[in-house]
Amino acid sequence: MISVSEAEKTILAHTINLSIEECPTPDAIGRVLREDIQADRDFPPFDRVTMDGITINYQYWKNGQKKFLIEGVQTAGSPPFTLQKPDSALEIMTGAMLPTGCDVVIPVEEITFEEKDGKKFATINTPQLIQRQNIHAQGEDRKKGDILVPANTLLSQAEIAVAVSVGKSTLKVTQKPKIAIVSTGNELVGIDETPEPYQIRRSNSYALASALSKIGIKADIWHLPDDQQLIEEKMSEIFRDFDVIITSGGVSKGKKDFVPWVMEKLQVSKIFHRIKQRPGKPLWFGKKDNKVVFGLPGNPVSTMVGLFRYVMPYLREIEGIERKPLQFTVLSEDFSFDRDLTYFLSVKIINKEGRLWAKPIPGHGSGDFANLLDCDAFVELPAHEKNFLAGSVYPLIPFRNI
Repeated sequence: MISVSEAEKTILAHTINLSIEECPTPDAIGRVLREDIQADRDFPPFDRVTMDGITINYQYWKNGQKKFLIEGVQTAGSPPFTLQKPDSALEIMTGAMLPTGCDVVIPVEEITFEEKDGKKFATINTPQLIQRQNIHAQGEDRKKGDILVPANTLLSQAEIAVAVSVGKSTLKVTQKPKIAIVSTGNELVGIDETPEPYQIRRSNSYALASALSKIGIKADIWHLPDDQQLIEEKMSEIFRDFDVIITSGGVSKGKKDFVPWVMEKLQVSKIFHRIKQRPGKPLWFGKKDNKVVFGLPGNPVSTMVGLFRYVMPYLREIEGIERKPLQFTVLSEDFSFDRDLTYFLSVKIINKEGRLWAKPIPGHGSGDFANLLDCDAFVELPAHEKNFLAGSVYPLIPFRNI
């Protein structure tokens, strides 16, 4: 057996390469960018007005003029006017291009308007103006040719907006890995089937697929009975078409635990089998060419530990998403565990005054998947310790949004 930290390092050292594909920009949120997005023109592309009001030539106000004739109205999205008389003004709207001959914008709150003989005038009431106030200068944010979003960025709505603003209708992104989820076991039946007293419905596959869908991956699901030959045949077919195979069950030491044997027959190199942890000790990991296999234990809590502690970080790594350190939480009450294993404690998270407190909800073992309904995360308690005191800080592995 290897330690949790050794398992993590080993898994992340055996990454696979994913291809690059073109994706419509509106659909690229949550994808990893594989090209630089450059500014196709200055940002902003013109001197942009940032307030509703009037615009004038600053020099005339500086020389004492306070009342200005309004020549017209400059709206956003219209070609720029040119001030016909240098001592006049134009009404201006937020987002409009600064008219030629103007160099200051006075907000409407600081102006009194009046009409006389069919003409409109504006009187400036503020005692202070600063030249070029309320003007967002051309190129102030970015210059044409600047890299706005570098390659390998995880795309959020902000990057999507920027990409659209420079006319990128498609983006080069990392291809999502093709993932197969394979459960095994005669004790498992489908959602719509009525289980015998000695059977249960197979929930693990759907839990795994649902979690993967939250990061934009649609996994294919199979279930195979405890038939050694059939498992070998089907796994051989699955292996040809998928990048990552996640099995649920069949990796322990029982007579029907065929997954390690089948992987050997398919010439998948075993990287390791078994981790010094609870739950989830029998986890199997292997690789063949540019494909990997995660053999997760079949007990539901063990499956979730394996998914969120090892599989999810691996998928982020191969997509090129920046690796982030673990979160931490404060244990809200004492807890004891007397085995020399890393223990993943099921907890309820309480946000109190800006700190995340973890309340232990240990449940009834790794088969107690209903216990997960009361929990938000696992706390990773280190091996070689037995007593974990309230107020101590430990790594947090969330499986719900906290």
